[in-house]
Amino acid sequence: MNSSCPTLDGSRPQQVTVVLATYNECENVRRLLPELLCLDDQIAVVVVDDASPDGTAAAVEEAAAAFPERIQLVSRPAKLGYGSAFVAGFRAALRGSPDVVVSMDADFSHDPRALPDLLAGLDTHDVVIGSRYLEGVRILNWSLWRLIVSRAANVYVKLLLPSRVTDRTSGYRAYRSEVLRSIDVEGATSNGYAFLVELLEMVMAGGFSIGEVPIIYEDRQLGRSKMDQWVVIESAWRPWLLLLRRVGAFLRRRR
Repeated sequence: MNSSCPTLDGSRPQQVTVVLATYNECENVRRLLPELLCLDDQIAVVVVDDASPDGTAAAVEEAAAAFPERIQLVSRPAKLGYGSAFVAGFRAALRGSPDVVVSMDADFSHDPRALPDLLAGLDTHDVVIGSRYLEGVRILNWSLWRLIVSRAANVYVKLLLPSRVTDRTSGYRAYRSEVLRSIDVEGATSNGYAFLVELLEMVMAGGFSIGEVPIIYEDRQLGRSKMDQWVVIESAWRPWLLLLRRVGAFLRRRR
């Protein structure tokens, strides 16, 4: 292990696989992969790249040469969507034997230095979410409009699908591997950021415990956001479908 790197608490699960979904994140992954692997020599990374034209896949392969057997690249033929990318990444991660699978963004909006806090939360929970809204708003470099939209989206989802989770749309999460093996991740039908809400519904329906830790979320400094109108539209109507599923499950239990 590199002695200049922070280390994870030895009492935490040893095998951790981080899943990243990328599209045109070449410069970011060049910096992020070494930082993640520096945290502990038992961390591995799966990168799912959707045929990025900027050479992201080549950057991942270059990093893999420096960290043999710790980086896996899943190359897809086109830009197929956020949700399906994480489904593919979880599938690849679970072919191994990790104790924990972590999802995070590849643009440094999710600070890799917060990862030990998420893992520590797994001492008492099955899934831990890095929340931007626990203990106040903890977001840097967003416009007021973007902050309002994000908060409104979380309130909207919470009204339709009540839960105690403060940040239902955060993609920085740590899952015990048995959680992902138990729920039907492959059956998720959301393909934009609504995937995060759908996956959380699966976790809650499975009876698993969910915890949150506060994180500082900083807007990307390199590259461009992948948010588009179709992602926003899906995020608006998908919770209604999930609500119908929740009601249907309740009625089946009553019978």
